[in-house]
Amino acid sequence: MSKMESERLFVKTLTKTLKRTLCEEINENDKGLEFNLKGWVMHYRDHGSLIFIDLRDYSGTIQIVFDETISPQSFKTAKKIRNEFVVSVLGVVRIRPSGTENPHLKTGKIEIEARSVELLNDCETLPFQIEEEKEAGVNELMRLKYRYLDLRRKKLKENIIFRSNFTFSIRNFLQKKGFFDIETPFLTKSTPEGSRDFLVPSRLNIGSFYALPQSPQLFKQILMVSGFERYYQIVRCFRDEDLRADRQPEFTQLDMEMSFVNKDDILSLTEELLSGVFGELLNIKLNLPFPRLNYDDAMDTYGSDKPDTRFEMTLKKLSHIFVNSSFNLFKDTITGGGEVKGICLKTGSNLLSRKDIDELVSFAKEFGAKGLAWTKVGENKTFDGGISKFISIGERSNLINELNAENGDMIFYQADLKRIANAVLGKLRVHLAKKFNLIPKSKFNFLWVVNFPLFEYSEEEKKIVSVHHPFTSPKLSDIDILISDPLKARSESYDFVLNGEEIGGGSIRIHKKELQEQIFKILKITPENARLKFGFLLDALSFGAPPHGGIAFGIDRILMLLRNENSIRDVIAFPKTQKAYCPLTDTPSKIESMQLREVGISLLKK
Repeated sequence: MSKMESERLFVKTLTKTLKRTLCEEINENDKGLEFNLKGWVMHYRDHGSLIFIDLRDYSGTIQIVFDETISPQSFKTAKKIRNEFVVSVLGVVRIRPSGTENPHLKTGKIEIEARSVELLNDCETLPFQIEEEKEAGVNELMRLKYRYLDLRRKKLKENIIFRSNFTFSIRNFLQKKGFFDIETPFLTKSTPEGSRDFLVPSRLNIGSFYALPQSPQLFKQILMVSGFERYYQIVRCFRDEDLRADRQPEFTQLDMEMSFVNKDDILSLTEELLSGVFGELLNIKLNLPFPRLNYDDAMDTYGSDKPDTRFEMTLKKLSHIFVNSSFNLFKDTITGGGEVKGICLKTGSNLLSRKDIDELVSFAKEFGAKGLAWTKVGENKTFDGGISKFISIGERSNLINELNAENGDMIFYQADLKRIANAVLGKLRVHLAKKFNLIPKSKFNFLWVVNFPLFEYSEEEKKIVSVHHPFTSPKLSDIDILISDPLKARSESYDFVLNGEEIGGGSIRIHKKELQEQIFKILKITPENARLKFGFLLDALSFGAPPHGGIAFGIDRILMLLRNENSIRDVIAFPKTQKAYCPLTDTPSKIESMQLREVGISLLKK
């Protein structure tokens, strides 16, 4: 042994026996060295005179061997060990015998020969087994009730560690770009932002309420007025809304705002940020810049303002083919100002049974369709089934050319108002792609959707509303039509889409008080209401507000996609159910009547 190797052995032996070592810090080069490891017993196997355990800590797992002939006392103690006991083991590294290596473990070529062991804590009978392959059989409510056990599983543990690395990478990037991490209040004013607020009663101001913020929107704009110029925050936001797989009542945003920038500056910075994070954490090189798609084109081509571009099956305009159609539904729709559109499912004839088609008709009706027309494409440009008898030879030829249809394909049609036809076929497109596994799982397709309308008409509220929020700046070229034709005005907003999910969005903001008041007027927000809800912002805009803009990203949703999970609950340490309930803490729960009296609240009797 060389002098250098001898010194290394002495130093490692001295230091490693004095303090704990993580499982995956040890490798074959440590053969013969003694280490102290602490963690949970993942698996326990009694082989007579030998006992094997797989010890788990947050870094990974390692195999430990208790040999009755080498350390009788340790072997005797090991007899008491069971799964999920917490232990401390002192032992020597040795190479596993040939043929017993575990290629699935980072430490699979070595094991620890135990010299002593201490039982730090035992474990009661588990409500479910902490193994990846057992997950499918465990009720999610049970997993959430015992979340501390669920988080011991390898997949969830790695998700949470990845989340930590992800946010650290973001902070590191933004710090180097001159951004300031500034906190904004959680107890703030209730302002209309699209969802219900969570309200918090004030004990010191009886009859008054705070609201938990749906976003830091107003405060980050005020920070721009304050002259900080580059702000960011990885912040909790709160929305009292119906939940889905990609929603939680409390969620995390990366929030950014910048002064003296335009849209291109913000988009470019975002691309640089994501490129750095993907390279650092996933070793994936992203092609920059990301594609940009106009809102109108996204709706016409994909039927969605957050299109999944990983697969084809785009929407095609077919009205020009059916202008003189013998099919009255198509002809009447076109005459009445509607549109006929279609999508083509490749080899659909082989994929779909009649029962499947009936189910698709019901699916389309859920999204506002009156029905779902279809035809199968046969040999020599023949059509079969559905509405094929209404389609002329010339129309068939044109359809095949327009949709690039081939023998065995299936065409689905929608004839309705343009927005309904787009929405129905857009949903159907994604539904079919998921049903028949047409979406590449390992692909990341980023996309900017730009040139959104500034306003839209709400049938429910019977008035004009903001597409994004009332602080979004209109395009300068469209300011002149704000009063005369507001629904034609476009905004300086942008949404960021990954694989068919909106993961972020932002805009250039209104920085002049007069323009902001004009927008409020269009939205039917009276000067009194504007002053009541947004007075502090209007005041701030009158004191030298710089041009500014920003963007916010849904951290949970991004992580769900990067970790290939079906729900954001699997990338959040302590999530709630779809009813906003926490089984772990039994929350929400009833509170004492005295607490209600202190804040001046009485509950209605059922």
